[in-house]
Amino acid sequence: MAIFGSYISKEKSLMGESLIVTVLDTFVALTAGLIIFPACFAYGINPGAGPGLIFVTLPNMFNSMPNGRIWSTLFFLFMSFAALSTVIAVFENIIACFMDRFGWGRVRASIVTCVGIFILSLPCAFGFNIWSSFQPFGEGSNVLDLEDFILSNNILPIGTTIYLLFCVTRYGWGWDNFIKEVDTGTGLKFPKFLRGYLTYVVPVIILIIFVVGYWEKFF
Repeated sequence: MAIFGSYISKEKSLMGESLIVTVLDTFVALTAGLIIFPACFAYGINPGAGPGLIFVTLPNMFNSMPNGRIWSTLFFLFMSFAALSTVIAVFENIIACFMDRFGWGRVRASIVTCVGIFILSLPCAFGFNIWSSFQPFGEGSNVLDLEDFILSNNILPIGTTIYLLFCVTRYGWGWDNFIKEVDTGTGLKFPKFLRGYLTYVVPVIILIIFVVGYWEKFF
């Protein structure tokens, strides 16, 4: 959203585009949950097994379906396309940063990014084979669970708080500049009465989520 948002035409307001993305993303997530979690209980699989759940639950489902091999092949093929499109978006964020900060061309930035991502991805890949004995959170966990914890329980909530405060306080971009940018173009306008909520309430909610995440993980 950060990198593609910077490419949106000034003719469209960011509020309207963000609302569309949020609604579609939530709908897809709820639909996926309605498929995954009943299957977990049906096959006796722990629903809190983490990101590797899709490689455990869905194969069991496909094995029980007529023509399951065909549907399984199609599903993981489509998932590969989805992962590739996500990687392209992530790459664009890093590549654009290198190009803007260091004045690199797209080819050089792309090569450096690809090499870096390849090296940083090796621990995750090794976690399912030669490093499978490394279980950071106890039996059944792996490197992917550790990386998911670092990202989901730490970087995302902390980064979200910093980004939020940057937009709404005078120590960053500032509320007036934020509203001016968000409301540029046609479409829904950002409700200005939410300033107090964003400044004081949302950071507390994110802090609670952060603490609860740690509590559930370790206690």
